Amino acid sequence: MLRQLEGSRAIAEAVARCRPQVVCAYPITPQTHIVEALGAMVKAGELAPCRFVNVESEFAAMSVAIGASATGARAYTATASQGLLYMAEAVFNAAGLGLPVVMTLANRAIGAPINIWNDHSDAMAVRDAGWVQLFAESNQAAVDLHLQAFRLAESLSLPVMVCVDGFVLTHAFERVDLPTAEQVDAFVPPFVPRQVLDPDHPVSIGAMVGPEAFEEVRYLGHVKQLRALEEIEVVAAAFVDHFGRQGGGLVQPYRTEDADVVIVAMGSVLGTLEDAVDAARDRGRRVGVVGLTTFRPFPADALAGAVSGARSVVVVEKAFSTGLGGVLATDVTLALGGRTGVATVVAGLGGRPITQASLTGVLERACDGTLEALTFLDLDRAVVDRELARMDASARSGPSAENILRDRGERARGPR
Repeated sequence: MLRQLEGSRAIAEAVARCRPQVVCAYPITPQTHIVEALGAMVKAGELAPCRFVNVESEFAAMSVAIGASATGARAYTATASQGLLYMAEAVFNAAGLGLPVVMTLANRAIGAPINIWNDHSDAMAVRDAGWVQLFAESNQAAVDLHLQAFRLAESLSLPVMVCVDGFVLTHAFERVDLPTAEQVDAFVPPFVPRQVLDPDHPVSIGAMVGPEAFEEVRYLGHVKQLRALEEIEVVAAAFVDHFGRQGGGLVQPYRTEDADVVIVAMGSVLGTLEDAVDAARDRGRRVGVVGLTTFRPFPADALAGAVSGARSVVVVEKAFSTGLGGVLATDVTLALGGRTGVATVVAGLGGRPITQASLTGVLERACDGTLEALTFLDLDRAVVDRELARMDASARSGPSAENILRDRGERARGPR
């Protein structure tokens, strides 16, 4: 059914059609509208039987989800940014215990300084926690990935995180095709837990493991992630058969067949990149884009195949590893066997707009072979240099964030 919906509402309705039995909720911008909508549905009796649990923190939200999943309930929660960091211990526990929790991560920058807008720093902070991480390009993709997430999580007995760009998608109104509950019932089978806490059949889950077995347990988690690569494609193919449209999978190539330069990226920036590629093609430039839908497990073979004919690869990413460079670019370089010619473009940090005009400049330099190995898109170098000079001149130069705002003629914003 085609409807014009806010992204958060579309996600909430997609989750509801998967019939969660426990929804754990703690509000944090920009995911709050998702759990608010689910809470209203539970209160109205539209999700029965479902327990909506208001908790006192994000750590409690994931802890409740772990407990619910361990007792055989289909569990769901959502968070963003600092909230994800607050629940980090439990995020690792969910994966280590092999519990199929599904969580929406409304991607948002991590402070300090405080910032409520979108980038991918939060997802990158827990990329090694053992969760499957899927990235949505659009609100339609967000709906489709949540339907697949529950099936994947329960098939693999692994938690799945669906990453949706905060505000850019969560608060945008788009036309989405929402399937009926009956269609989703036919696609997402009833939850049959691989392990369950049952008083009538007592077992231990999460017992202490010492040096004699810990390495083997952790290696098993790695093997399960690698097996997930195949299952993600199986579920994506089943989704196409069931709903009649593409959605999910590992990578999404766009105009890469004869491309000399291929851009690799994740999330909502892909739409702008595809427009920039179309414009570059009109100018005679042979460029293409590969969108990564799956970030963990990393689809190394699928990516290598998608860029095999390219002279150079440019990674556009909304996060970076301080003191090193691109996070995604490091994974891409490793997946491509350490090949030379992989450039990193860090863009959109803290919600800064990534414009087609700026990307056009990147594509032109990449095609001409003049793109730097590491570029910070639209960085105001003069402002940075001014602050560095201030720091060198005085041991009490003051807080850098406020200094830079003042230099740019801005004022500090309070938290929201």
